[in-house]
Amino acid sequence: MRVNKYVLILMFSFCTYSIQAQQDSCSYTLTGQVLDIDTKEALPYVSVKVKDIDKFAVTDINGKFVINGLCDQENMLIISCFGYCNSVCEQHHQHGKVQHIYLRQEVLELNEVTITTEKSKEEGTVSISQQTLARKQISSDPSQSLASVLSEVEGVTFASTGSNVQLPIIHGLYGNRILILNNGVKHGFQNWGTDHAPEIDISSANSITVVKGTAGVRYGPEALGGAVIVEADPLHMKEPFKANIGTGYQTNGRGYFTTLDAGQGFKKWSYHIGGNYTRIGDRHTPDYSLTNSGKEERAFNAGFRYHLSKWDFKIYYSYVDQNLALLRSSVAESGNLLVRSINSEKPIIIQPFSYAINEPNQLTQHHFGKTEINWWYRDNAKLTLRAGRQINNREEYDVRRNADKPIIDLDLITNDVQLEWKHPDWAKLDGLVGLQIFTQNNDNNPGTGTTPFIPNYNTTRYSGFLVESLKIGVNTVELGLRVDFENNNVRGRETNQDIFQDQYSFTNLTSSIGLVREFSDNSTFRTNIGTAWRTPNMAELYSFGQHGFKTSFGLLRYYTNEDGALRTDRVIKMVDSQVAPEKGYKWINEWQTKQEKNTYTVTAYSHYIQNYIFDRPVAVVGTIRGPMPVFIFEQADALFIGMDLTWQKIWTENLNGIFGFSYLWSQNLKENEPLINQPPMTASYKLSYDLPKCWKIESSKFKIRPSYTFNKYQSPRVVRPDELINGSVVITPASEIFDFKDAPKGYFLLDLGWEFQSGNFKGSIEIKNVFNTQYRDYLNEMRYFADEVGRNVLFTINYIFNSKSN
Repeated sequence: MRVNKYVLILMFSFCTYSIQAQQDSCSYTLTGQVLDIDTKEALPYVSVKVKDIDKFAVTDINGKFVINGLCDQENMLIISCFGYCNSVCEQHHQHGKVQHIYLRQEVLELNEVTITTEKSKEEGTVSISQQTLARKQISSDPSQSLASVLSEVEGVTFASTGSNVQLPIIHGLYGNRILILNNGVKHGFQNWGTDHAPEIDISSANSITVVKGTAGVRYGPEALGGAVIVEADPLHMKEPFKANIGTGYQTNGRGYFTTLDAGQGFKKWSYHIGGNYTRIGDRHTPDYSLTNSGKEERAFNAGFRYHLSKWDFKIYYSYVDQNLALLRSSVAESGNLLVRSINSEKPIIIQPFSYAINEPNQLTQHHFGKTEINWWYRDNAKLTLRAGRQINNREEYDVRRNADKPIIDLDLITNDVQLEWKHPDWAKLDGLVGLQIFTQNNDNNPGTGTTPFIPNYNTTRYSGFLVESLKIGVNTVELGLRVDFENNNVRGRETNQDIFQDQYSFTNLTSSIGLVREFSDNSTFRTNIGTAWRTPNMAELYSFGQHGFKTSFGLLRYYTNEDGALRTDRVIKMVDSQVAPEKGYKWINEWQTKQEKNTYTVTAYSHYIQNYIFDRPVAVVGTIRGPMPVFIFEQADALFIGMDLTWQKIWTENLNGIFGFSYLWSQNLKENEPLINQPPMTASYKLSYDLPKCWKIESSKFKIRPSYTFNKYQSPRVVRPDELINGSVVITPASEIFDFKDAPKGYFLLDLGWEFQSGNFKGSIEIKNVFNTQYRDYLNEMRYFADEVGRNVLFTINYIFNSKSN
């Protein structure tokens, strides 16, 4: 038999739907199967080699091969076989399927084909439901928040305090129950309450992945509810110079922005730089202006990578500077004004449009630097050292006599050092071992003239984890264990300004076990049972006094006396309290099936949390600034049960639709009553149509997205502020939970969009809230005082320069 050897040049680019948990430039994996195009029989012992690097595989008896540890997005493959020459490939690669490569006998011509492959999921998250948003989905509106972008994912919404401060919610949990991983490092910011949003410039993100299960084993205690993984430019090698200059304007708030990013990859090194500026004035509802609701943001980021044989070095830096306004009408100077503010259909303060940002507002500056070193000491085995440092400066200003002085002035320094070992296969086990040292130092700066809202503190956490996966036929079993030791040192002031100190530690074991079963090439089932834990944050423990429109008291800053009255005149030591860490147990299941034109994904979950911490209204009291609603933090066992449904339909070659539905039921098991501030049921449908070429427009797409948010049926009773002020209703910490205002009615929204490309220009026109619907969002704390923003028309235009095409 004559032996022939043929070279098939394949260019691989990772698909935008890649599911990944953490940016790692050399963790790309290609899994494939080589078949005879005529008989469809598997071809064993076919050599598949990556050109120019020592990466290769030989197909097994079933024609399958795996190449791990690929560093670049594009690779050249050399395929050697007996009796075969040319090969052809399926036109499209479906995410989650094995990529088939077909070879034909006795054909003399060589053709070039393109195959898209997927980036492998990070160890410890393979069995957990997750979804990735690619850069194209993120960059349509660089002025929006991270949480707003993520709300496109089923089961994810956001809690907010006005239009500028938004936090992602995954299956009913938010705050520091959702870990935000920025370039492989936990994003360190004042992550407590709904009043602080992560300072992340989404225009710098290359992709964002949402992990919906308990990811505490892989990422740490703050991933009790899930994780959000933000990844920057991958810094590919051998990439021509490219640049993108963009600008845009939105009608609501008369906002404008500009973005710039550029990068290039050489043989051994690459770089990327980017920046963004955004300014938005007062937004408006269908009927009135939202006075003091603008924002101004500046951002810069840069990355550098150097690759040398088995070593890879990366550094990254980003800076975000924000000035965020909060609604002026959320501040009331008297009891009558507070009652009017909450009971009125319109804010009590409405002024003409302005770009000015006055009190109340927040000023934040966030510096982030990271260094990463990867060493591939052998095939499919490497060591990774990752170190990050973040400096977060926050000043909050309020309406008061000395308005030029911040009422809160905090400096937070976060250090994170990680050492990870991707070990060689052990008895068919594929896994990762890691160690982590995490520290935070938070200090109040003098000069505010107030008792600090939270105390100074130092947190030190030592962690170690192990995640392993085992392939058994069509099943993949995943197991993870993690141990954390956390120490906290706290220094603050009593109500009489005497200094108090406390020190406490927690040790906890986190675990998870999961299964992935491939019933066929088209159907996959994932199930994962995980435990996770979280220490109460400093606001939940020690918050004291006014913050935004309310006054809050942490778990250690209040107690009840013999008469059942609430007292706040002393700070309780942790050892003398009943406070305990949250412990969660989540079972999440996902079934996904893909047909020729339909893809169905159903996710069902239950989450039981011991010692769940939440804040609730308890009174209205007088302060120096005026009457304010009072909230206290409590602990109770809670249960969350819900489901997400996604149905993607290819109607025609040019018409695609995605239906989404999310439902959550939650309950305070201790008191057998509903929890406050939980997401309502939602349904949406996104339809996109690819339009034919027209004149100078090479390609364009029309999008329409109707959505409906239901009334929050499972919500607490209502006690109006005037009933508390006049004493007609008496509330104690033992009373049934209540809210100051009824849950808003359900509402329908319609969004339209058109995006196009002409040469090097890309642009879009989007209309959000087409019908200018008047509504209030249950998860927005400003719903007490005002409606949501009305119709907004957004225009964007980008010029894309690529030296390869010029």
